[in-house]
Amino acid sequence: MRGRKSDCVDAKKRITRRDLLGGAAAAAAFTIVPRHVLGGAGNTAPSEKVNVAIIGTGGQGIVNMKQLFNEPDARIAALCDINELSDYSMFYYGGTAGLKPAVELVRKQQGQACPTYRDYNKMLDSEDIDAVLIATPDHSHAVIALAAIAKGKHVYCEKPLCRTVYETRVVTEAARKAGVATQLGNFGHSSEDIRLACEWIWDGAIGDVHDVHAWTNTGARRWTSLTDRPKETPPVPAGFDWQRWLEPVPARPYHPDYAPVRWRAWWQFGSGTIGDFACHHLDPAFWALKLDQSTSFSVEASSYGTTDETCPAASLIYFNFPARAGMGPVRITWYEGGLMPPRPAQLEEGRSLGDNGILFVGTKGVIFGEGWSRSPRIIPESKMRAYRKPPKTLPRVKGHHRDWLNACRGKGRASNHFGYSGPLTEFTLMGNAALRAGKKLDFDWKNMKVTNVPDANKYVKPQYREGWNI
Repeated sequence: MRGRKSDCVDAKKRITRRDLLGGAAAAAAFTIVPRHVLGGAGNTAPSEKVNVAIIGTGGQGIVNMKQLFNEPDARIAALCDINELSDYSMFYYGGTAGLKPAVELVRKQQGQACPTYRDYNKMLDSEDIDAVLIATPDHSHAVIALAAIAKGKHVYCEKPLCRTVYETRVVTEAARKAGVATQLGNFGHSSEDIRLACEWIWDGAIGDVHDVHAWTNTGARRWTSLTDRPKETPPVPAGFDWQRWLEPVPARPYHPDYAPVRWRAWWQFGSGTIGDFACHHLDPAFWALKLDQSTSFSVEASSYGTTDETCPAASLIYFNFPARAGMGPVRITWYEGGLMPPRPAQLEEGRSLGDNGILFVGTKGVIFGEGWSRSPRIIPESKMRAYRKPPKTLPRVKGHHRDWLNACRGKGRASNHFGYSGPLTEFTLMGNAALRAGKKLDFDWKNMKVTNVPDANKYVKPQYREGWNI
């Protein structure tokens, strides 16, 4: 992140606002006036709301904003994007996205428009902002998150946390040192289902897990034909600040194959299908198998369609973890672009694996789950019905955004805080390093270093344009 005088935190203002939200002393000082006098009967007082700024008002930014509308103590205080309006009708978001439709949604929901910005640093100078939600392309996650953390703002970031392992580590450490509330956007982590899967595995429901298979057959459909930089240089659409969108990576001419949506296909901007989906689908394995207790692992990959510029159309990625935390070695295989694991013999005839899912293979059985940490079941179903479920030992949460807002208010730590989801992101992104290196990589996780192929370390730490660094 470029050093700027404006990046300095105004400690007095920050402490005052955070004490108001999360500190007992400040809360006591502000209970002289009853809540209903300020907020209206049944409503949350304005002084008790978490003022959230949305950075990135594309499809996913608007999806998140609508989730926050459902929380009575959340207020959208500002919006920031470099794009006024784009047509998203061809993608799953539908409709339009950008600053214009986003601010109209705020006006409709909150009764008045909120301020809009194109420069997130200027926006972060507002003392009315307690927290930010980042839903920009992967390449800008790190610099935006670090700018927000430097100003003491709480951070919710869409997955993956960053585009590369190095960026992820830096952001994770910055958040830890600052003590801000954080949450990654893989919403399945807040579900009942992922907790059940962990508790069953820890209970020994399927014995010792030695293999995991996880897959998706969706993301790469958007970019299977993209292999090299487009030669055409069409004009930048009106209302789209292309140069600011590029920050902090090296410049190149605008093309619609890059933005507003297909950026995931390009190593310069995105992290491909595994970056898009693995933080969802591999989260149950990361948690249940305590992979964060490892200090090293190996990863190798094969793919179709990988180039120096673009992510693959299809790939197989193999992670090998040694024994750790009382658990034996485990091999984790990631499938994407139509590739699928072998059908387990335990799966009844007529049941489909589906386009997204996960399989835990143990010495005594198999657990099959859907994507996004959903619906874990021991297979066959007769074995699931016969299983005596253990007591529920993991804390439950009431929603992904709710969990983060509680943390912003000083009510504990969100379960998917960066201290957990940062290592989850690093683990998955090493798959991309193996794809690009074309070799098996031995990764010293603690020291963030590929030990057997030194040249592959260039895929661990990104290249920024001149004048930018973190």
